[in-house]
Amino acid sequence: MISTLLALILLAPPVTYDLIESVPLHDAARKVTCSKLTGPYQRQVEFWLRLKVDGKQSASDCVAIRAFQRTYKIKPDSGFAGPVTWSRMQLLSARKNPNAAGKCPVRTYRVACVDLGRQLTWVQKGKKVVYAPVPVRSGRVGYATRGGWHKVYWKHKNHHSTLYDTPMPYSQFFSGGQAFHAVYGSIYTTVGSMGCVNMRLADARKLWGVLKTGDRVYVWGRRAAG
Repeated sequence: MISTLLALILLAPPVTYDLIESVPLHDAARKVTCSKLTGPYQRQVEFWLRLKVDGKQSASDCVAIRAFQRTYKIKPDSGFAGPVTWSRMQLLSARKNPNAAGKCPVRTYRVACVDLGRQLTWVQKGKKVVYAPVPVRSGRVGYATRGGWHKVYWKHKNHHSTLYDTPMPYSQFFSGGQAFHAVYGSIYTTVGSMGCVNMRLADARKLWGVLKTGDRVYVWGRRAAG
């Protein structure tokens, strides 16, 4: 008999976590190959790619952004500087040393770090990263993920929210009803969660094996509006 968790996992088709960039309706309807429109993360993307930072899309900008999108399998690769492209860049920058800015307190014990500004989570013990940074989706306006120190107080692998009537696999609760948990959909949406730290299934499963009840969680920063 298929377990409840396995049955839920089967709800997520293989393309669930593909990197699908949001693009303007104008471009999508016309199937534009190379966007002439300025994206919401234009300046940040230009800076990351070492282009001229003027916040305006140019032909050369589009070519460079498209090359990046192709390399990291972001679809459509139209050169539009959207949230998925910028999120991938932030993840790549954080992989070597996610706590370079020292925003997450260094302790002798495990600390799950939740950077709301960059929408990243990792776990460190002392200065050693024991769980590499992964992209997350935190709380939306009105349901912000609570900042400061917290503690993992309950873990429930097959949790189902009675409040929102939705599956929350690999839930690890750390502040009231807020928890790390997987979702069966994109975490790159412009609208945030209802307060939880949403993760891709594989990331949430791995984090489940890293954190223990009683481990500390530190949350800081602010998510972009949405």
